[in-house]
Amino acid sequence: MSDVDLVVDFLNTVDHAAHTDVLDDPEAWLAWLAAHELTDSADVRAVRGALRAAAGDPVSSPAAVSVPVTVRLAGGPPRLVAADVAGAVLAAASRLAVRGGWERVKICPADDCRWAFYDRSRNHSRTWCSMQVCGNREKARAWRRRSEEQLRDRVDQ
Repeated sequence: MSDVDLVVDFLNTVDHAAHTDVLDDPEAWLAWLAAHELTDSADVRAVRGALRAAAGDPVSSPAAVSVPVTVRLAGGPPRLVAADVAGAVLAAASRLAVRGGWERVKICPADDCRWAFYDRSRNHSRTWCSMQVCGNREKARAWRRRSEEQLRDRVDQ
């Protein structure tokens, strides 16, 4: 699994649209951990909240978190190694930051979505998790607002 996939999957363990949180369901959380071949961590909520805030989630509070991650050199290139999910996710996020990819991890600005995604656009300008859903909905809202304002302006004249 790539660093991008791990970080985005972890950030999306909370689904604001469906009002669900994988961390609130012990079976779902254990299944998520097993699917990612990771072990649990006591500070997982704090790490997720801090990473979501760092990615631009307006309702997550920035926080200082620290987890043990080591560098292992064993007959190959150096590797960041962690004992649990918090360390693995922060190691993946750190590798993204070092490679200049962290800025591409974004949170959809739609209030009823806030899904994490990785901006793969050439100029890093993607705003919405999906142009077909959230982007289209926001463009339709903006068009309706403009139309209503134009109608009010005409009536006021």
